[in-house]
Amino acid sequence: MYVVFEGIDGCGKSTQIELLKPIYKDAIFTKEPGGTKFGVQAREILLHGELKSKKAELMLFLADRAEHFEEIIKPNLKKYIFSDRSFLSGIAYAITNEPRLDLEFLISLNRFVLDDTMPEKTILFKISKDELIKRVQERGAMDKIELRGFEYLLTIQENLFTVAKALELDYLEIDATKSIETIHKEIVEYLKE
Repeated sequence: MYVVFEGIDGCGKSTQIELLKPIYKDAIFTKEPGGTKFGVQAREILLHGELKSKKAELMLFLADRAEHFEEIIKPNLKKYIFSDRSFLSGIAYAITNEPRLDLEFLISLNRFVLDDTMPEKTILFKISKDELIKRVQERGAMDKIELRGFEYLLTIQENLFTVAKALELDYLEIDATKSIETIHKEIVEYLKE
């Protein structure tokens, strides 16, 4: 089963993925961008680089996604695959940034690089503005994306749900303000369904 965890930075998805590792010992755990050697370089450019063009940013995400699919997802489709972020984030960012791109166009680009492979389950985290501000401030240094502001991040969050609905994905909405243990139980139950 291919499962993706989606949410803006600070929502707790990485914490929840770590809690699944002892349960799914034979699963593939990956992330996007950064799940491949190329992805590590792409992630560095995206978060700390000097790209001026949003089109260049989009194409770098797509290149990473295509490589990630070929190297990690495709060879392991008969196993459990848990991915920290996915194409949903890529589309959510692209429909938020200027120039705004058409949702259907972005979906078609992503279907192309993913050989039309969609996740069987999607876990979408939703966090309040107050909780987001608190968590980002506790963590300290902000990356290039976070420096665009909290309203920007909350728009990304809403767009993640827009994309999931447009694709009619099977998804679980997680209230990220709940306790780590409560969220973990909800996820485990959802994965058993």
